Amino acid sequence: MQTPRITFLAEKKLLGHKLTMSFAQNKTYELWSGFMPHLKQINNRVSENLFSVQVFDAEYSFAAFNPNAEFEKWACAEVADYPTDLSTFKPLIIPAGMYAVFIHKGPPSLAPQTFGYIFGTWLPNSGYELDLRPHFELLGTKYKNNHPESEEEVWIPIKERL
Repeated sequence: MQTPRITFLAEKKLLGHKLTMSFAQNKTYELWSGFMPHLKQINNRVSENLFSVQVFDAEYSFAAFNPNAEFEKWACAEVADYPTDLSTFKPLIIPAGMYAVFIHKGPPSLAPQTFGYIFGTWLPNSGYELDLRPHFELLGTKYKNNHPESEEEVWIPIKERL
């Protein structure tokens, strides 16, 4: 497959919506359908990029994958600062840290192949391990929802294996 770019990410302030879900009970469509109509209300966006963020707790296991295990999923935009009125959106901070950045090409239906490679092949052979910080997909200018030529960046939080 591909060798990721290893990079240090500075702290990011995001504003968005969240839902608790599992891979078996995927509510991604519901999440983004609730977020996108309100996107224009975010006045201090840093860029046009959107963030699809997954927040896993310490008990979540990628090694012993359970499709029913729950996590938080966010639909977000990056902001310079948080507004005083947080009635429409919730704040999320992605702490600074090291990430492995992969490119996923194609529609979401091919994502299991990308993530299977990341967690089943690359990570165990990399010298890194997962860090307990948010995972996210950066949906930039090359992202075209459900299009075969869509591209998005997959950011996996890592730290050096001890």
